[in-house]
Amino acid sequence: MDTGSASAFDRMGTLGVEEEFYVVDDEGRPTSGSDQLVYGDRDPPEPLAGRIDHELFKFVVESQTPLIEDSGSVREHVVSVREALAEHAESYGLRIAGAGLHPAATWRELDHAQKPRYRSQLDRIRYPQHRNTTAGLHVHVGVDDADKATWIANGMRWSLPPMLALSANSPFWNGFDTGLASARATVFETLPNTGMPGRFADFEAYRRFERRMVEHGSVEDRGELWFDVRPHTGHGTVEVRTPDGQSDPDVVCAFAEYVHALVTDLAERYEDEADPTPADGGDTLRRELLDENKWRAIRHGREADFLDRDGDSVVDLATVVDRDCDRLGIEGPRVLLERESGSRRQRRIREEAGLDALCRDLLVDEHGE
Repeated sequence: MDTGSASAFDRMGTLGVEEEFYVVDDEGRPTSGSDQLVYGDRDPPEPLAGRIDHELFKFVVESQTPLIEDSGSVREHVVSVREALAEHAESYGLRIAGAGLHPAATWRELDHAQKPRYRSQLDRIRYPQHRNTTAGLHVHVGVDDADKATWIANGMRWSLPPMLALSANSPFWNGFDTGLASARATVFETLPNTGMPGRFADFEAYRRFERRMVEHGSVEDRGELWFDVRPHTGHGTVEVRTPDGQSDPDVVCAFAEYVHALVTDLAERYEDEADPTPADGGDTLRRELLDENKWRAIRHGREADFLDRDGDSVVDLATVVDRDCDRLGIEGPRVLLERESGSRRQRRIREEAGLDALCRDLLVDEHGE
């Protein structure tokens, strides 16, 4: 039974970006089922080779960047993987779209992947997994100590709802407007072992939890602990899984910058304290308050405000973004806040030009190089 180990945490500051995308036809409509991109007779071009796999549905694929040593080169890697994926799809007469949920996808009409891992999940989880057409963005940041990674993951939790609000890009699901900014988060959280994790005292506490879940049959492997943030005991990273999928690579790079800066800042704080106190506000931030903040992000997106770290005051998204950008010395989140949000853009295009136009707008090759 492989549940990872503390020895995996041996490098600080490296990056990896995983993106989930939709395989669509030339008009941007979901394919009923295509596994050609993963199992076809053509090898994917570099740097995609060996870094593409199916998700639960055949029309959802996940790509991975190579290990990124220099945080300044994130965009180069993200764009090159996307270009290779689009080229690979084009060779089969297909295209690639990005969003948290595809607005034209109807899960009952789409084929599930036949991979044994996913067949087992469908049998075990049933209805919630059968309808799980979600696509997200995952950012990994390398951490050089297992206890430090666990402490950082604890400390990241307050930042996740504002990050979700900033990324919200899934107002439509199963063909209708949900009234939410990120319906993906709600659909995904009907699965077990998702959402906001609890705090873990140290890495050994997390490792015991991970092992127990596998030993008791709650999950088949550690990869099925789908929390919004986790110390990844295989890669030796802190993995943030909060943002919705995106069509624009600049949005992805802004989130990679944000996550990297937050993790790096927390790592420095951990090193500065001989006996570090909880980074997430301690007992003032109960899990229920963090869940409330996430609900606000799901429902209102950019218009959300949040219970602050002290548990008493309320802060809006713009204040959170300005506060973090000033403190961390970054600009990406602030640039995103000045742009039209993904959920608002989707609603506007559908209202002004219809669903076909919206589907075309989500095509990744329509969003820069």
